[in-house]
Amino acid sequence: MPKFLHTADWQMGRTYSRFEAEDGAALMEARFEAIERLAALATEHQCDAVLVAGDVFDAQTVSDRTIRRVFNATRGFDGPWVMLPGNHDAALAESVWTRAERLGAVPGNVHLALESGVTQLPEQGIAVLAAPLTQRHTYGDLTAPFVDMETAPELLRIGLAHGSVQGLLPEEIDSTNPIAPDCTETAKLDYLALGDWHGVKEINERIWYSGTPEPERFRNNEAGYVLIVDIKAPGAVPTVTLHETARYQWHQWRESLSIPSDLVQLLQRVGELPEASVLDLKLNGTLTLAGDQQLTEALSIAEARYRSVTCDRTGLQLEPTDDDIAALHADGYLGDVVQQLRERQQAADKSDDAEVSRDALAILASLLQPKREEVAR
Repeated sequence: MPKFLHTADWQMGRTYSRFEAEDGAALMEARFEAIERLAALATEHQCDAVLVAGDVFDAQTVSDRTIRRVFNATRGFDGPWVMLPGNHDAALAESVWTRAERLGAVPGNVHLALESGVTQLPEQGIAVLAAPLTQRHTYGDLTAPFVDMETAPELLRIGLAHGSVQGLLPEEIDSTNPIAPDCTETAKLDYLALGDWHGVKEINERIWYSGTPEPERFRNNEAGYVLIVDIKAPGAVPTVTLHETARYQWHQWRESLSIPSDLVQLLQRVGELPEASVLDLKLNGTLTLAGDQQLTEALSIAEARYRSVTCDRTGLQLEPTDDDIAALHADGYLGDVVQQLRERQQAADKSDDAEVSRDALAILASLLQPKREEVAR
């Protein structure tokens, strides 16, 4: 009863330049930890092999240290690993894979499927039919040769490929590296393990994308899992089980604020996130001065609690209430400035001048905050 772990899209060496250096480093480290977790899972569930369906590395130019660390992270599972080049780490004549071999970094139990063909694992009852990418983009189906690949009848025929199943994925994804949706039927495959779509996706009972084991972008597509596949015998229907491996959860929210309860509900949701969260907020609408200060304080707390919090507030307009203005105790000249900023923001609508006026109003309100507190006491 062969059982194997299906994973893909590790993207090792990926950088996170949009984040603070500390956060980017932590997100990079989480990807190495993900490999260690799936190795431990494979051992715990007594898998016969681990199949990696492409994009082990994010680029051909990753450092030697990254290459060594990737293979070191596989040590938790001493069974066979089969790794397939994808579009990010294609098997070029000179590639990250040939460099890994020169470095002597590839353990003996790791099989690199750098050429189209069959990797025989007779002790595990598996024959892996590989369709490696030898360039970043192709326009022919690299799984087509599977039809003519011969394997022993007692071994499972498992396809390993990286690309887009035609006609079944969202239209916005790349149309290159096509894979025929009837590949398992024409090539008599027991299972086709795919990479390239970074979330878990079942095409049919024999064709699955495993997704990346650690999310790396804001896309709600079931990232952060690996699949354990159990097939009783050649021809039997696979049993596929999802196992969560993600350390960090990525959330991207686009919110419109118009009444006080909108802000209350938003901050409640923010406060309920798990600590291992990466949050990207973009806000539009209107806020009172009191609401703006409440938002600023809540985001400051969230930034210290979660892995990363970013908030785009350029779409927000401050609309101070009479109570806001009174609470500032901005008399004389300061009162005139507050009123002028208020009017300029409203007149400028969504122009750069509106943004400057809004920011100035928020800064002035924060500077007057100590005065408000002193008066309150």
